[in-house]
Amino acid sequence: MAGRAPRTSSRPSAAPAGRFAVVAARFNEAISKKLADGAVAALGEGGVRPERVDVHWVPGSFELPLAAMTLARMRRYAAIVCVGVVIRGETPHYEYVAGAAAQGLSRVALETGVPVTFGVITSLTEEQAWERAGGSVGHRGEEAARAALEMAGWMRDARSSRRSGRH
Repeated sequence: MAGRAPRTSSRPSAAPAGRFAVVAARFNEAISKKLADGAVAALGEGGVRPERVDVHWVPGSFELPLAAMTLARMRRYAAIVCVGVVIRGETPHYEYVAGAAAQGLSRVALETGVPVTFGVITSLTEEQAWERAGGSVGHRGEEAARAALEMAGWMRDARSSRRSGRH
C-alpha cells in the first residue's frame, strides 16, 4: 500500500535544539539527491538553521546503518535522517539491501537512543521511486525529516519530564 505519510501530530513548541544529520546513499543518486534536498528543506521549515544540518553521503543504502551508528555514537546530533533508494531488480539483492537498511537503522536508534528515521524508498521500478521523491505519492525525504524533528522534540520532552519527575 502506498500513500503519503501522516503529517506530524503538532508543531514543536520550541525551536528544535541541537544539530541534525542527513545521511544519503549515492546509489540511484539523482533520486537520492532529491530526497536529501527535501530533507534539508523540511528541517529548515521546522526551524533548524542551515548551519545546524550536516549532510553525509555514503555509497549505498546498505551502508546507511554504519554511517548512522557512527554519527549517533558521536552524541552530536538530536536526530539522524537517512535517505536512499533501493529498486527491485531481477535478483534477490533488493531484499537483502532493503532489509539490512531497515533493520540496521532501527537497531541504531534502539541502541543509541538517538532518533534515526527511514527515508529509504523501496520500489519495484525507477518510476515508482520518482513518485515517492516528490511526485504524486509524497516525498520520503521530507517525511523522514519531519519525523526526525518530531522524535527529537519527543525525546527532549521525555528527558525533561523524567528529570522533573513528571510522567
